[in-house]
Amino acid sequence: MPSRRLLRRTALVALAAPAASWCHADGLVVDKVYHPYVDALATELEWRSIFQDPQSGLNNPAQVHQASLGHSLGTRSFAELYLIGTKDRAGGFTTQALELEVKRQLTEQGEYAADWAVLVEYENQLRRDVQEFTLGLIAEREFGNWSGAANLFIINEWGDDIDNEVETAMALQARYRYRREFEPALEFYAGQETRALGPVLQGDLRLGVRKNLHWEGGVIFGLDARSADQTWRLLFEYEF
Repeated sequence: MPSRRLLRRTALVALAAPAASWCHADGLVVDKVYHPYVDALATELEWRSIFQDPQSGLNNPAQVHQASLGHSLGTRSFAELYLIGTKDRAGGFTTQALELEVKRQLTEQGEYAADWAVLVEYENQLRRDVQEFTLGLIAEREFGNWSGAANLFIINEWGDDIDNEVETAMALQARYRYRREFEPALEFYAGQETRALGPVLQGDLRLGVRKNLHWEGGVIFGLDARSADQTWRLLFEYEF
């Protein structure tokens, strides 16, 4: 079990990265906000999509679609394999990359003032020599009927078809727990070419014993000239 001192040091290191250099990942920034919890013995099918306006000076995709299969590894870890595809501005669809993601819950819910997890991702693009490794810190805290979540990422990209670089990214969410089926939220994303803020709706629908459908939908608005004016995001997770 991690000590309080270790958790404080980990948080300070992750918070220092964005403060030292406000230069964030140049890939897709508006995506989803992760939460630190792992459901033991759960299997999950996930589909999420991003529909994005053009960004100034960038050939960003019009759509990004991700499909995944995940399963818990014991009581504290969850592994997920993603297939990622993109649709360009001309309407062509390309199977873009494979990604392996592992989340490790560090603390029990309510054990400390905030709940903590780490996230590790490895992505390999299929049509270019580009690889990416991401290390993320996930934190969440409850304030009455509100929950606040923070995701801080350090990203290393390398390969013959990209400039090797280390970058950072951030996502924040404030969520009102109105009822299980309906929870409104506000999300903020920051990246090298993105500063964006917008509302999101989400909820959980029970479909039977250990069967649950989680849904999210929202629109995120760019806050500066370089950001996409609007980014629509959808997510569905079927857990069984």
